[in-house]
This record gives sequence, structure tokens and C-alpha cells, in this order.
Amino acid sequence: MDWMKHLLVVPVLLPLLTGASLLLIDEIRHTAKAAVSLASSVLFVVTALALMQMADSGTAGSEALSLSYAVASWPAPFAIVLVLDRLSALMLAVASILALAALIYSMARWHRAGPHFHSLFQFLLMGLAGAFLTGDLFNLFVFFEVTLAASYGLLLHGSGAFRVRSGLHYIAINLAASLLFLIGVSIVYGVTGTLNMADLAARLPNVPSENRMLLEAGAGLLGVAFLVKAGMWPLGFWLPSAYVAAAAPVSAVFVVLTKVGVYVVLRLSLLLFGSTSGELTNFGGTVLMWGGLATLAFATSGILASQALGRLAAYSVLVSSGTLLATVGLGDVPVISGALFYLVISSFTTAALFMLIELVERAREPGADLLAVTIEVYGEDGEETQEKEDEQVGVIMPGALAVLGVCFGCIALLLAGLPPLSGFIAKFAMLAGMLNMDGLGSSAEIAPRVWLLFALIILSGLAALVAMMRSGIRIFWAPLEAVVPRVLVVEVAPVVGLLALCLLLTVKGGAMINYTDAAARSLHDPSGYIQGVLEPVPLGSAAR
Repeated sequence: MDWMKHLLVVPVLLPLLTGASLLLIDEIRHTAKAAVSLASSVLFVVTALALMQMADSGTAGSEALSLSYAVASWPAPFAIVLVLDRLSALMLAVASILALAALIYSMARWHRAGPHFHSLFQFLLMGLAGAFLTGDLFNLFVFFEVTLAASYGLLLHGSGAFRVRSGLHYIAINLAASLLFLIGVSIVYGVTGTLNMADLAARLPNVPSENRMLLEAGAGLLGVAFLVKAGMWPLGFWLPSAYVAAAAPVSAVFVVLTKVGVYVVLRLSLLLFGSTSGELTNFGGTVLMWGGLATLAFATSGILASQALGRLAAYSVLVSSGTLLATVGLGDVPVISGALFYLVISSFTTAALFMLIELVERAREPGADLLAVTIEVYGEDGEETQEKEDEQVGVIMPGALAVLGVCFGCIALLLAGLPPLSGFIAKFAMLAGMLNMDGLGSSAEIAPRVWLLFALIILSGLAALVAMMRSGIRIFWAPLEAVVPRVLVVEVAPVVGLLALCLLLTVKGGAMINYTDAAARSLHDPSGYIQGVLEPVPLGSAAR
């Protein structure tokens, strides 16, 4: 049907119009603003899932052909073009689901903690949707800046000196990254004469040798800008403090912001510097590989060193980024397929953890982590401890704390990648792909760097398990003082919903792997993407 081709622009226009209309509603009418924002977010999720089905069912194309939408019907490469394929549809679906969960969580109290929360939230969604769907580097910069501008306001949402200080650091770092982004885009345009990604992929092999160094410099600047956002070591030093300082629903939706950098690196690495790029083939792959390994090692040590749950969750985001960047550096189809599955699971899990942390902390006294560590180091008076044990023959766990404990245990299993949940399936798919990479006849031929990544992925899961068990014992098993947390259903529901999705992906793991396999194959063969943009075929035609 012809009207379906316009569905591609809905994820950009819907949050834009919603955010603008919310500015017209008086700030004291919190319920009305929340209802409008929630309805828009639900519609956004429905649209994202419909686009994901289009990308996978063949409506958007054959095995690799993408669906493009040229705004105002200008011809490529001059049009403002939106492109749908399996990867962009997957990222859009993940972002929409995380945003809906965070928005529902914020209905308890956070959306009233500062002005224009819902408008900023919708503008953030608009920027994310545009970044995932755009087929042009300059429009990517525009949507990137829309996302960052909204994130500045959301990070500062609330009060507190630590939040303001961390927010200012976040703003300064991202403004510097945006400057590098703009300089890199300018250099690439000066060398190639185009910023359309598909057109760039077609022109790069023909760039004169005397301009190749300048082109590599521009691509390097773009890479630094994206890697700052992805949190690669040592460029991600800002991330733990910023994510800990943000409000719980904001931290949850910020999980997908790091995936924007990973998405762009993955997209451009295989589209512009893939096997058909001549002398530019695998440009930056070694940097991504070793940078991802360093990030993974740094984040694993950070998880083990973290005494506060907030920092543990922030370093878990860096573990995810390091794993994904290293797999992009490997650039093999089975590994990329497993990494895409892992991207989905890690995003849902860490977002659920950020929201759960606030609920769990209500059952603890301020400074409980420090007191627990002090007791571990110096111990308690033996007679006093024995008296406490004699008094507490049996401990009744309240219902709310029991629900939080079950959620905490599920998150620990997912972060560690233990069976039977989907975190194990995702990590197993990556590890199995490393042992069966294209062109490798036996395990003896596997490069040492691949074995190093293999070991770090396993060690990062072990570190997450140890850290979560340590925190879980302090919170649920041996609290310094029993406090029943006040938890609303609207706060628990998003956490349970995200974990339920992870459970569903465990049951539907085969279907998900089939989807990510097809996405990885199309990424490694960008001819369908290029053809879908430069030679678009009408939707619903026989060629589709």
C-alpha cells in the first residue's frame, strides 16, 4: 500500500509535534502533559515495531535491499533521505521500548521535578529516531545535536550540586565532540563532494590517492566524535559520573544514547570501509578492536571496584560498549549477529537496573554501602553479633522487597550471561561466532586478539556476577537495618516489563538470531543499501 511508505517519517514527526504541543500546555497541568506524552510514546512503539516487521518481512526489500524515503521527493543524493533496513529498525525498536519504560517510571514523581520534562523527552526521541534512520552525514549531525540538546536538559532535571557538576562536564565533553564531528563532516564533504552515505560508499573507492590522507583524517575525526558518545576508553571517562548523577528514568533512557555512537560506528565501518572500499578497507578496524578490548578491561575492573550500585550500572554500560566496539573491529558476520542480540539484551538489562536501583535504595539507610565495607574490614563486636543472631531466628521478607529481590536476581543473571536467560544466548552466539569466523579452519588459527576478547567477555560476566552477588547480599540478605521500601506499581511495572521482554527473547531466541543474522549479512553486503537509496524501487512493486 502506498500510504505505508510515509510510515518511515512518523518516528521523526510524531515526537517533534508532540514535544512542541506540550510546550503550549501549562506546566502545572502535569496529568494532561503526562497523558499526551504517554499516548505519543505508545504510538511511537507501535510504529517502530511495524517498521521492524516491514524491514524483516520483505516489504522494505529483499534480503538486503533497503527502503528509502526522500523528503519533498528530491532525487538522491540531494534529498534529505531516511533509510530503513533491519539494523535501523532494530535500533528504533530498542529506543522506543526503553523510552516508554522510562516514561512510565517517571510518572511516579520525576516528571514533576522540573519544567518541560515531557517536551525534552519527546525531542530526545525525535533525535534518536532521526539518527537511526537518516542516510546523510549532515542530517546525522543535526539529529545528533537535537539528541544532545535534549539530553542536557534531562540530565540537569531535578536538583543537587553533584548533578549540576556532572551535567556541566557532560555538556562540555559533548560540545567538544560535536565540534570534531562538524570538522570531520566538512573535510569529508570537501574531499568527496557529497554527504549522502550511500553516495559516499559509491565514491570512496575512486578518491584520488593524493586526497586519501585528508579523507582518512576527516573519517578519524568523525570516529573520535562517535567514540566519545559510545564511551570507548579513554574517551568515556565522563560517563560513570553523568549516568550516576542523572535521575533514574533519565539514566535508563540514556543507556540507548551510548548505542547511538556504536550504531554509527557499525554503520559507517561496514558501509564506507567494507570489503568493496579498495585501499580503505577495514579503515580503523584495529583501533576499534583494541579500543574495545581496553574499554572492556577498564569497565570490568570498574565493576569489581564499585561499592555503589549506581556506579556498577554505569560501568555495565561501558562493558556493553567495549564488547560491541571490539566485535565491530572483528567485522565477522556471525560475531556481528551475536553482538546485535547482545546489544538488545544489555540495553534492556542496564536500563532496568538503573530504575531498580532507586527502588532498592529506599530500603537502605544513607551510607549503607560504606558501613557495610567498614564492617567487612574491621568486623563487629562478637557478643553483639551473637545477640543479633539470637534475636533474629526468622526474618520475614516483605512482598515489595521480595519482588525487588527477584528482579535483582534476574538482572544479575542477564548481566553475567548465565543460563537460562537470553543474556547467555547472546554471549554464546558471539563466542561461538569467534570460534567459527569466516576463513578459519580450526581453533589453532584464531588470532590472539580474538582469544583475548573471548576471555574478557567471560571475565566481564564473572565480574558482574561477583559484584551483583556482593551487593545483593548486603541489600537483601544482611541489611544493617530492615526498612520496607515504599514502591508504586507504576515504578515496578517498567522494570518487570523489560525483564519480561528479556525472558520473551529467551523463548524466541531462534527468531531473534535469524533476524540479526540477516541484518549482519546485509551490513557486510552494502550493495542493497546503496541501491535502495540511489535507485529506489516503488513500494509494493514486483521488484520488491
